[in-house]
Amino acid sequence: MQTLVKMEGITKEFPGVKALDNISLEINAGEVHVLLGENGAGKSTLMKILSGVYTPTSGKITVKGKEYTKLTPQDSYDLGISIIYQELSVINELSILENLFVGKLPTKKAGIIPVVDYAKMREIAADVLSKVGVHRDPNLFVEKISISEKQQVEIAKALASKADVIIMDEPTTSLTTSETEHLFKIIRQLKAEGKGIVYISHKMKEIKEIGDRVTVLKDGTYVGTRDVADVEVDDLVAMMVGRKIQGTYLNEECHDFSDKPVFFEVKNISRKDQKVKNVSFQLHKGEILGFAGLVGSGRSELMNAIFGAEPKSEGQIFMEGRELKIDNPYEAIKSGLGMVTENRRETGFLDNFDIKQNISIVPYIKESKGNGVIGLVNDKEELNYANQQCADIRVKMRDINQNITELSGGNQQKVILGKWLAAESKLIIFDEPTKGIDVGSKSEIYVLMRKLANEGKGVLVVSSELPELLSVCDTIAVFREGEIRGIFKNSEATEEKIVKTSTGE
Repeated sequence: MQTLVKMEGITKEFPGVKALDNISLEINAGEVHVLLGENGAGKSTLMKILSGVYTPTSGKITVKGKEYTKLTPQDSYDLGISIIYQELSVINELSILENLFVGKLPTKKAGIIPVVDYAKMREIAADVLSKVGVHRDPNLFVEKISISEKQQVEIAKALASKADVIIMDEPTTSLTTSETEHLFKIIRQLKAEGKGIVYISHKMKEIKEIGDRVTVLKDGTYVGTRDVADVEVDDLVAMMVGRKIQGTYLNEECHDFSDKPVFFEVKNISRKDQKVKNVSFQLHKGEILGFAGLVGSGRSELMNAIFGAEPKSEGQIFMEGRELKIDNPYEAIKSGLGMVTENRRETGFLDNFDIKQNISIVPYIKESKGNGVIGLVNDKEELNYANQQCADIRVKMRDINQNITELSGGNQQKVILGKWLAAESKLIIFDEPTKGIDVGSKSEIYVLMRKLANEGKGVLVVSSELPELLSVCDTIAVFREGEIRGIFKNSEATEEKIVKTSTGE
């Protein structure tokens, strides 16, 4: 089997931390090489070195028989290496067509002057968009399409570059089951064409379904490489975390809370765009309420309406028997609501702030006056907020002054949780809370959710992962076409029931 890329002895040091220590990796033609490890293990750092974003401290990279001590992004592109990042990098202000060719516009000669070859762009776009299943006008602005469609555009962009090596970092986090199956079909086609795929995922079922070989990293070190067919999921988990994960699934703690006092209630909420239609539900004291349904079914749209991020046309919200008037997120925060949003990069944190500032921002907003205009920053309080939360939820970091963008996805998610806990939010909405997070961190978040519920706080969970909902939620409401079409107690819920209800079968 032809080796497309060989990375040997790769070490990467940042100030105060060694992110990678003597890592080696081979990527072969016609295979899917899965890269596995907990958040912070070094997977993304290794791939950023291969794509030219980072320069290794030491080591060498061999591509197409030629050795390099470092690559630039242009080198990587010219050598046929393309990366699809976990956090979407599409540009909302450009069209789908323009996004496919950012930084690499095809040109033709008009006399002696090179001009953009729009005909070639449209030809390539039609081919790659069809392959990934995007049936949209290529001239449509990306801001007008859904998160799952943005992810598909990212994949189409990699195909448009005609890369020999394609790195996919959590590519299915925003895709539905059918979209994921379509992606796997594309990956198998790329394998047949001799492409090398590096596939980063925390979804163990995906690894067994699509992977050929798997390499495990832990704390920036190499653990081992195995043939996927010869290894069990439990073995991979043990390699990742150095221990067997206990308590990841919490079914034994799920109970029927219908006889408990109502803590939070929504009555007849609708949106003008009809993405939410006359939705009502109750959350009881101590209960974790989950929301299932297909992407775009109305789950996240409801949560945005509750939190004031999107306007509702009618409906009422009550907490502990008191009606809340929420027309924007500021009013939601002042009312004791918190929300861990689906897209942490765009709406979860402030990327120009460090860890302590991201944690302390919500307590400051909650204490402020005049719609957030009037208030003071207290340096001592800021440190206290950050130190307490980072210790309680075990954020892996250099120090609290580190910029949040330097953290792994799982640790960014912990910081986002920390800001709502620091503000002592009475109810927290978790929208896809474990998206792109490893099994160890997932377990910690599940335990935290249960702890919050046991302490009397409200917990609402939106997730596309049915095992997650069945594991952590006491009750599951199922959305279809903007409405709740069924509510199941944990004891009676099954994946089959939920799927049938969400699809109308």
